[in-house]
Amino acid sequence: MDRCGWCGTDPLYVAYHDQEWGVPERNSRALWEKLVLDGFQAGLSWITILRKREAFRAAFAGFDPEAIATWGEAEVERLLADPGIVRHRGKIEATIGNAQAWMRIAEGEGFDTFLWRYVDGRPLQNRFAALAEVPAQTALSQRISKDLGKAGFRFVGPTIVYAFMQAVGMVNDHLLTCHCHERVAAMAA
Repeated sequence: MDRCGWCGTDPLYVAYHDQEWGVPERNSRALWEKLVLDGFQAGLSWITILRKREAFRAAFAGFDPEAIATWGEAEVERLLADPGIVRHRGKIEATIGNAQAWMRIAEGEGFDTFLWRYVDGRPLQNRFAALAEVPAQTALSQRISKDLGKAGFRFVGPTIVYAFMQAVGMVNDHLLTCHCHERVAAMAA
């Protein structure tokens, strides 16, 4: 079975690729969780984050932005002592601030609507034949990154945002040779 080469053969990574990556996600909290995890991934491999995802969920109250938005220094210190997650003060503090930004957006149009309007509610369908063709960022990810920054988000640079867009199915970057490409494309309809 042909897959996008980036996932290798690790069973956890293969399952993530086959079942989650590129599948359109419309749940606001699930979108926020993925954006937070993509921010934690900066400078690391995604498999590192994937292996720690359950520990992140436990440490960050199930990624409940309403709870996290109220956290302060005591929670930051608790998280910095948690060996199950990536212990990076800047990323932890950004997550708290990002929860506050998420709350502001959720009170308005909703985080899902905020994000999906950039693609008119329909995943963009790329048709890449090789990994070398897949960009690290695009003009759209730059625009979303800038708008997220204006909304108060941190650790949302254009490369992080593009990886996020791929992961949550705002863009279908499964290679044409990948068995998931057509299945994910059909989900856009």
